[in-house]
Amino acid sequence: MIAPGIFRQYDIRGIYGKDLTVEAAEAIGRGYAIILKEHGLSGAVAVGRDNRPSGHALRDALVKGLTGAGLDVIDIGTVPTPLLYWALHNLPVVAGIQITGSHNPPEYNGFKCCVGTGSLHGEGILHLRDLIATGVFPTGAGTVRHEAVVDRYVADIAQRIGPLPQDLKVVIDCGNGAGAIVAPALFQALGADTTLLFAESDGTFPNHHPDPTVVENLQDLIREVRRTGAQLGIGFDGDADRIGIVDGDGTIIWGDYLLLLYARDVLQRTGAGQSIIFDVKCSQALPDGIERAGGRAVMWKTGHSLIKDKMKELQAPLAGEMSGHMFFSEGFYGHDDALYAAARLMRIVASAGRTVKQLLADVPRFVSTPELRIDCPDDRKTAIVQAALAHFKAKYEVSDVDGVRILFDGGWGLIRQSNTQPILVMRFEADSEARLAQLRGEVEGWMHAQGIDTTPGTGH
Repeated sequence: MIAPGIFRQYDIRGIYGKDLTVEAAEAIGRGYAIILKEHGLSGAVAVGRDNRPSGHALRDALVKGLTGAGLDVIDIGTVPTPLLYWALHNLPVVAGIQITGSHNPPEYNGFKCCVGTGSLHGEGILHLRDLIATGVFPTGAGTVRHEAVVDRYVADIAQRIGPLPQDLKVVIDCGNGAGAIVAPALFQALGADTTLLFAESDGTFPNHHPDPTVVENLQDLIREVRRTGAQLGIGFDGDADRIGIVDGDGTIIWGDYLLLLYARDVLQRTGAGQSIIFDVKCSQALPDGIERAGGRAVMWKTGHSLIKDKMKELQAPLAGEMSGHMFFSEGFYGHDDALYAAARLMRIVASAGRTVKQLLADVPRFVSTPELRIDCPDDRKTAIVQAALAHFKAKYEVSDVDGVRILFDGGWGLIRQSNTQPILVMRFEADSEARLAQLRGEVEGWMHAQGIDTTPGTGH
């Protein structure tokens, strides 16, 4: 029996030894072989893993399943998730799987599955679950070979970014995650004056949890930036597909403002009219800034797989999420890669000779809440969001791209259901603290009338 709850919207994830077992890993490998056959793909599969303690056992079981179903495997070893994506474009493979728990605590692990260069998500993951449930798999005797990719990846990024045009002092917090395997060599190759924090690869994350969207996890980076007088601080999550930024004075620059910085840079080169994609949790300053820079602002659903699909559909040069996933197809491969995003940001700052804060000085600053995660049973989430849509649409302009984003006079509020947990996500932004309190009070008052306690909960 395999726990059905590990099959999520964007990946497969669970607690190792509890709901995510080696038996599940082997079965995933065998079911994945059927998926590739259904897509008409024949060839080797790249397999990578992050540095969590359970990664080795899950790798062995997954590879046993893949080869037992007749697939050849190219094992790229312990690497950040973006290097698995990179391998899809640079190794003789037709697909790939990264074993990673992403930004979750060390007891978690999981699988990000790719078919071709795209991700398997949503209905595709549920289909994989259903195939596994049948217990009917192909058999064969695939081969395994190992290929080192870190040096080739570093050389590729360094060639794309080029030596920095002037000296830049930067602090990099690897959080002991898989990014530590690549960051020292990459930023040395770019010629940056780099101070490294927690650059020892240790998937138990002994110093702080590697999630750069949480203020608490950025405190070491802020202190070191201030101590060293660095112009920039950069943090990575556990598998280095999400980035967090601290300016030279220790100010946190959140993902939506960072995306605007990238957008301005991209639009200068690609010209007006290009689509820039962002998720529904982003500040209103972002679409306003994209439009002023000559771009077409496209709000889309939260989720790295969904954003990547939208990028391909619109042939967008750039996309990003509030969570720190940044996607570049202009000059890159179109996937989220925090290491590449860091290198690209360093080039922007060094070229301008100005801090991030100075580069964004003309962007309006609104008052906002963090992402508020509200406990709500899975069987009520959809009904609550639909009721909210009907209620607020009768009074205000509303976007229903992903949940309900209500455009008030002087601010906005968001209610969306999580695709992976029994929670509703809420966020609010306004032009003043007083207005923020008003519109948040209106939305929360409506939620209370539906029997929902809006006290933020927790969850991974």
